Amino acid sequence: MKLLALLTLILSGAILVLPRAATPATDQSTQPSSNLLTRRYQEGEKLAYRMKGTNQQWQYEIQADGVVKKDAAGSFFEEYAWSNLLSNHQPFALPDSSSEFRQVLSLAPDRVPSIPDLSKVHPMLIGPIADLLTFYSDLWLADRAAKFSREGDHFYVEHGTPSSWADGARVLLGEDSIDFDVTLKNIDQSQQTATLLVRHVPPTQPHVKLPADWMRAPVADTPNNWVQVQKSGEGKYVAEVGKETFEVEIKVSLVNGKMLSAKMDNPVEVLKRECTDSALTACGAATRYQIRRQIEVQ
Repeated sequence: MKLLALLTLILSGAILVLPRAATPATDQSTQPSSNLLTRRYQEGEKLAYRMKGTNQQWQYEIQADGVVKKDAAGSFFEEYAWSNLLSNHQPFALPDSSSEFRQVLSLAPDRVPSIPDLSKVHPMLIGPIADLLTFYSDLWLADRAAKFSREGDHFYVEHGTPSSWADGARVLLGEDSIDFDVTLKNIDQSQQTATLLVRHVPPTQPHVKLPADWMRAPVADTPNNWVQVQKSGEGKYVAEVGKETFEVEIKVSLVNGKMLSAKMDNPVEVLKRECTDSALTACGAATRYQIRRQIEVQ
């Protein structure tokens, strides 16, 4: 959900980025950096990450193994294969279509993050693919949108334009609205690392569609920036509204800009009502609960 908002922000040109001078594509390892976070690629470099996630009652672990490649235009990218999935601590064999899937990611400034075709991968793989892309997209955004040089450097991007995950069949309405608050949290010269904090926060005035008046009262301490309406049967609907935040912390190598580790915390404070009309006016009593996803990669 947040990823769609970030990519919308990038592609819409809401982030103004000055062009960088071109550098030779054969080896970026010795190129000077204008930003502490800039990725310096070497073709053939191997990468491996182990991702652990908790999504409500589901816990999983999965491996991503990558290699740095270069396209015909000389632009660097990383190609990942996914394997060794544990679902609720039990091995789960991915089908061949998922094992053969390759996720392409890049921190190169000339390659805009994009959502891959997920139509042929197993549903259990969609979350890890999207979460790894979120980490890379946040890091790409931070490098492109700001020139970090010291601890505490910070920028804020007002976005607010809602992103949608409604499919029109089961999920009739699904939107969130966020701004980006990015800080260079820490520089450790002894370990040659930097830590980046990216907070996806509710705007002062979120732009999500709230079809019923009862959805307008804040569920938490900010205006509501998350809404979802689902069909639950013939003439029945589950309507939810609330506050969503998303905090991402990424440790980056100062040597080459590679992501060393990352973690995210994605809570949603929700008020839920079950309704018997599409206008969401004939509804039962409200209940409150929290959705929470926590992801980390090493």
